[in-house]
Amino acid sequence: MRDPRLFPSGHRGSPSSLLCPALHEIPDSPGAPLRRRRKGGTHRAGLGRSRGGFTTKLHIRGNVHGLPIALHVTAGQEADCSNYEALMEARDSDPGIMLADKGYDSDPIRQDLRDRGAMPEIPTKRNRHVQHSVSRPLYALRNRIERFINRLKNSRRVATRYDQTADSFLGFAALSSIRLWIRFVHAT
Repeated sequence: MRDPRLFPSGHRGSPSSLLCPALHEIPDSPGAPLRRRRKGGTHRAGLGRSRGGFTTKLHIRGNVHGLPIALHVTAGQEADCSNYEALMEARDSDPGIMLADKGYDSDPIRQDLRDRGAMPEIPTKRNRHVQHSVSRPLYALRNRIERFINRLKNSRRVATRYDQTADSFLGFAALSSIRLWIRFVHAT
């Protein structure tokens, strides 16, 4: 016999097709646990919209030999200059010369580098009123970081970004970087 409290009169469906609000209000009822956190979304995954679709940026601070000192992952639409502080927090000596691309061209970054005793070699953006000159032979050394990125992309998992979260992607990029550091240490 059906319980009249659970099944109102006139209900002809199966008992499983009827939701009973009284049962769902009981906090200690068995079943799936309530979700206590929010889903991550694209921000947690380090994905962001840019011209090419969903992308991820890997910001790298390297040494003289083109090997990484610090890695930082951001969404594709974030500005490069907003991640300057995260890269400079790495435990290493302050640079004598800082080579960076136009994305890091801002007055606060240039001033911070001067305060650290470094000479900023950053080309200026076209829309700046004051254009800073850059030593071409010195700036040409920036290709060491580009070559490091090329060697990093030899790891297929880094090149195609299989990882769903930014933390796991950063972890594997760090693992690939360690592999390159080991090769460098054993070669010298």
